Amino acid sequence: MPHEESLLGAAVVFLLAAVLIVPLAKRLQLGAVLGYLFAGVIIGPSVLGLIGNPQSVSHISELGVVLLLFIIGLELSPKRLWVMRKAVFGVGLAQVLLTGLVIGSVALLAFGQPLNSAVVLGLGLALSSTAFGLQSLAERKELNAPHGRLAFAILLFQDIAAIPLIAMVPLLAGATHEPGTSDGLTHGLRVLGSIAIVVVGGRYLLRPVFRAVAKTKLQEVSTATALLVVIGTAWLMDLVGVSMALGAFLAGLLLADSEYRHELEAQIEPFKGLLLGLFFISVGMGANLSLLINTPVTVIGLTLLLVAIKLPLLFFIGRLAGGLGRQSALRLGLVLAAGGEFAFVVFQIGRDQGLFDASLYDTLVLTITLSMAMTPLLLLAISRLIKPKPVPAREVPDEYRAIDGDTPRVVIAGMGRMGQIVSRILRAQNVPFIALDTSVETIEFTRSFGNVPVFYGDPLRPEILRAAKVDQAEYFVIATDDPDTNIKTAELVRKLYPHMKIIARARNRQHVHRLMDLDAQAIRETFYSSLEMSRRTLVGLGLSEEQAKARIDRFKRHDEQVLNAQHLVYDDEAKVMQTAVEARAELAQLFEADRREEEDAQLSS
Repeated sequence: MPHEESLLGAAVVFLLAAVLIVPLAKRLQLGAVLGYLFAGVIIGPSVLGLIGNPQSVSHISELGVVLLLFIIGLELSPKRLWVMRKAVFGVGLAQVLLTGLVIGSVALLAFGQPLNSAVVLGLGLALSSTAFGLQSLAERKELNAPHGRLAFAILLFQDIAAIPLIAMVPLLAGATHEPGTSDGLTHGLRVLGSIAIVVVGGRYLLRPVFRAVAKTKLQEVSTATALLVVIGTAWLMDLVGVSMALGAFLAGLLLADSEYRHELEAQIEPFKGLLLGLFFISVGMGANLSLLINTPVTVIGLTLLLVAIKLPLLFFIGRLAGGLGRQSALRLGLVLAAGGEFAFVVFQIGRDQGLFDASLYDTLVLTITLSMAMTPLLLLAISRLIKPKPVPAREVPDEYRAIDGDTPRVVIAGMGRMGQIVSRILRAQNVPFIALDTSVETIEFTRSFGNVPVFYGDPLRPEILRAAKVDQAEYFVIATDDPDTNIKTAELVRKLYPHMKIIARARNRQHVHRLMDLDAQAIRETFYSSLEMSRRTLVGLGLSEEQAKARIDRFKRHDEQVLNAQHLVYDDEAKVMQTAVEARAELAQLFEADRREEEDAQLSS
């Protein structure tokens, strides 16, 4: 695309790349962050060249990091930090310092980098991707696992550590190029003064401003105010030569305990997601693939070296400081072994400040990008190689297995939400019953309310049904939450006890039809609650209680008639659809006739 391309055209390219590539990456279990990076590589100058100048969007894309830091600040309330203090400030600090020391030493001794550059390299590469790590854990439902909780704590400290690191890079560069102490002192005073302005102004001005805006009850003004606080604070910090991210973080931290915290987070989140995605796309656009083609050994070797350094250190820290088992410590290392998004920011500032040359910066960006690409593949490989140990089933006490009770009039299969309500009503009416369930936890919970006759047993086993004295009961209520189990249970009960009256829970109309084939009375899970919700809605819209009840009764009778009619053709999808269309038109006519009758009755009275 030519340089005089319009902003609108560039926006179309960015959005189209994100819409096409990010869902594909998610489907391949690679994660959204990697999808954005790939999208940037594809539309960047290295491949298609749809965006010829990646720097043209760098300033806008940096707002994504700014907003991310603001959200992190909002989430870091003092109380939350205090609860997690050992994991965050203990394990997290150990990880950043140890990893930074090792990587910095390698950069200094093995690659001959200057001391200032080695410090930035070590601490920058010690950071991991918060967005990437948390997303990987969430996709695998491991956030509440031991390694997931420790990974969250480490990432939390890394986010905090990134703030002074970003602010420290210009100082390190200044120490290299401006040895005078007066300029450094002036710069330090300006930084402290700007931080003081943000803290004092935020504490005494932000809450009254948000209170006044909230009284207007205008959503767009509230959103504009939130963006003004974030971007304005970031701009103020940028004026004095400090990272914009530091200002945003301070603004979020000041509002962490505010009553407007959740409102702010909800308003900023959509902008943060889009702009952070744009940031990753711009990083991908800046990836110099020619390096991978011309010097593949160097780039791939550095990528493997980064993972080879961080993974054992994280494993060691997880085992020693975090108290994790071997498998959990290994998973922790895999999640956090790659580089992070803040390293892009740190190294970009380092390049602009003269700490790195352009070729080293390109190599670092490509190395971090490749390390991120490796992480999902390593997680998939480890999940297949190391199967999690199955959780041993709880031993069933003998008193739960021994089905003993009076001759029941009702047998209930399944003591979940529906089964418990049925049992409570029967018990209140002194109707003898026996209930069966295959969950020890459910049985314990139910029995904790008194001497409830619930026992451990699979209703699909004939000997369990005999032990429950189903042959002497009048009704068999099937209330498990698995439709297939309900249908199979109804089939077995109908086969063994042909004259039994069966009432079974059904999830949808197809399950109703299959239960009707077994001469069982099917009760749809949400049908009656939906009718009650509709009745209350009609009353709220102005109908009287009598009118609303009449409409609901009319719908219920009509739906039952349609259900019976569809049962005759439920295996023919075309006929079912035709019946549904005809029934919809008929119902509308019936409602219209009811409305006219009511109007005529009002006129005659």
